[in-house]
Amino acid sequence: MSIQSDTPFLNNLIFRQEAEKMKQLNPEHVAAVKRHANNCPYFNLISMKIDTLEMGRSFLEVDVQEKHLQPYGIVHGGVYASLIDAAAFWAAYTHIDASFGMTTVEMKLNYLAPAASGRFIARGNSIKIGRTICLSEATVFDGNEKMLAHGTVTLMILNSLELNAKNELPSKYLTS
Repeated sequence: MSIQSDTPFLNNLIFRQEAEKMKQLNPEHVAAVKRHANNCPYFNLISMKIDTLEMGRSFLEVDVQEKHLQPYGIVHGGVYASLIDAAAFWAAYTHIDASFGMTTVEMKLNYLAPAASGRFIARGNSIKIGRTICLSEATVFDGNEKMLAHGTVTLMILNSLELNAKNELPSKYLTS
């Protein structure tokens, strides 16, 4: 059953939302992307991992280590920023065509609480996917679900940028 409105704009919006819900990520693609991203040099440097990738959502994690601490003994803000940026990116990634790439063009971040140890979990959500610009958000929590940081990320879609492993990736979406 489809919702109908007297307003063409709303009908178009509803149609696009319903069409987007019907898209399904290919689990083989998700597994390959996770392998590739989780083994890239930067993710290895800060010990960041994609845990879950779903349509419009991502979950990343970092087990805090001594290398993440700044001179005052708490996790450096760059670790929070990296988690926010990556979680927001991967949430938006699920919506864009496989032939395109993205890069961050703006990030706004609020540091809400310090931490010095434990597991950080970042939850990313896509907010708006356009033809050239995407808006996503991400929140970082500790293992006790305490909110540590929140941010929004604006991403630019580029046809000149692609994953290094693009040729090795299975189809991004399942076909019906």
